[in-house]
Amino acid sequence: MVFRSSVRIGPHTVDRDHRPFVVAEMSGNHNGDLDRALAIVDAIAATGAQALKMQTYTPDTLTIDADTPPFRVTEGHALWGGRNLYQLYAEAHTPWDWHEVIFERAREHGLLPFSTPFDPSAVELLEKLGVEVYKTASAEIVDLPLVREVARTGKPIIMSTGMATLSEIDAAVSAARDSGCTELILLACTASYPARAADARLANIRLLREAFGVPVGLSDHTPGLGVPVAAVALGAVCLEKHVTLSRDDGGVDSAFSLNPDELELLVDEVEQAWQATIGPPELGPTPDEREVLRLRRSLYVVEDVRAGDIVTEQNVRSIRPAGGLSPDAMTTVLGRTFAHDVGRGTPLTWDLI
Repeated sequence: MVFRSSVRIGPHTVDRDHRPFVVAEMSGNHNGDLDRALAIVDAIAATGAQALKMQTYTPDTLTIDADTPPFRVTEGHALWGGRNLYQLYAEAHTPWDWHEVIFERAREHGLLPFSTPFDPSAVELLEKLGVEVYKTASAEIVDLPLVREVARTGKPIIMSTGMATLSEIDAAVSAARDSGCTELILLACTASYPARAADARLANIRLLREAFGVPVGLSDHTPGLGVPVAAVALGAVCLEKHVTLSRDDGGVDSAFSLNPDELELLVDEVEQAWQATIGPPELGPTPDEREVLRLRRSLYVVEDVRAGDIVTEQNVRSIRPAGGLSPDAMTTVLGRTFAHDVGRGTPLTWDLI
């Protein structure tokens, strides 16, 4: 079974021939408030992003309630240093009974809602909600049974590859393909929160595309817009960014999330980057350059002259617009004589001298 080079997600086609597919990740930015979650959906819908993404887990489907060192985030982590995993996931998770309400709100706006499942029970829930695509998280790329479970739905998969080696990615891709997935998008990703631009490794977009023959995008946790715009210029077809109403409101993911105005700007800027880089190399004037082409310099008669006058630097100059001899012909025409009376502002041509 071979993966398709173009992925169809609901009404959207995701490939290099279509504008970037922008996914707004809510994650835990609802801060435990359903009304805030719905307000985030409303805000995303006004930005031009095509999709809303959530995460479907409970603290018990991710870990156990233990507080020994392995179950805490390492001290010194920029956002969550020393936090107990169970408590962190309890704070960040989206309650399962919110999913249907959030999905309905997204669909009312024309957004495509989907989620990242973290265990088979999450897949079961999302299937009941009619999800049209699945995302698999970077840390779960080694959970091949979960990858197979998602692939057996027959839905397209967007697979993050943060931290993974080439052999680990190959194993996950093979597991998805062998379990029935025919539409796969890989996401280059740096799974640090927040991530530094210097660690983005955008050259991996080309590496993944050439290694696996599938469309490739970027899951980005860097601040700002520069990295995703650069990713599109390098061929990324899909972008995922975390979104919140305001970073000042706090929350587990707020520090590396965009606000709605920034997301709207991102949508515009990555489309500009896509427009600027599609198509084959082609030198020469574009249709819109024709007017400027007409304004290239050429040799013009700049004083009224009579037949027999000598061509000098005073009566012939290189000026705009085009229409006369090339500026490089000046050394050839100097010292020759005019064959006719010529008025000021006439392009110099060989028949005049």
